[in-house]
Amino acid sequence: MGGASCQGIGCAEVSQRGVCCRGSRVRGGRMRVANGLWAALALILLPGGSRALREGECEVCVTFLGRFYQSLKDKDVEFTPASVEKELLKFCKEAKGKENRLCYYIGATSDAATKMVNEVSKPLSHHIPVEKVCEKLKKKDSQICELKYDKQIDLSTVDLKKLRVKELKKILDDWGETCKGCAEKSDYIRKINELMPKYAPKAASSRTDL
Repeated sequence: MGGASCQGIGCAEVSQRGVCCRGSRVRGGRMRVANGLWAALALILLPGGSRALREGECEVCVTFLGRFYQSLKDKDVEFTPASVEKELLKFCKEAKGKENRLCYYIGATSDAATKMVNEVSKPLSHHIPVEKVCEKLKKKDSQICELKYDKQIDLSTVDLKKLRVKELKKILDDWGETCKGCAEKSDYIRKINELMPKYAPKAASSRTDL
């Protein structure tokens, strides 16, 4: 019989009708869970009417936040907005180059002009895909998705003598190294060759000029 409820009906009688006496409470709890799931799904699938990112778009944002999210799981960090934000600020302290610029744009550096850290920490604490996070950040500041990594030099095959001094300095900078006292191009090449086994061992082992 349809419309049965627990009010005014004995538990045995209601159970015979296929309705648990605690059904109203259970259904209420399930409905709240379902509503939460639908809200999360809507956030993922309906990003405010904006189109999805194209392949390769927002590469610095997607790559950096993807690596950050994985680090949170590796360290078994509690996924709360406060904890994620704390870890993000620490993660950004180690960021260099374009990734440091990304941290500046989202307000995760000490000299940042704007603060959008919560636009990262909150969705990541709910395990929203980093692509969706970056998609939303793009609407806040288009510069975020204009960031692109510099073209990587293949150290296993490149002729260092043909590179400009600026490019040689960039290699050292990516390693977190400097070349104090270097005045000539040959000084930078010598420094790179000395450090390559430490920072790029595979490339160093494949070269014959080291």
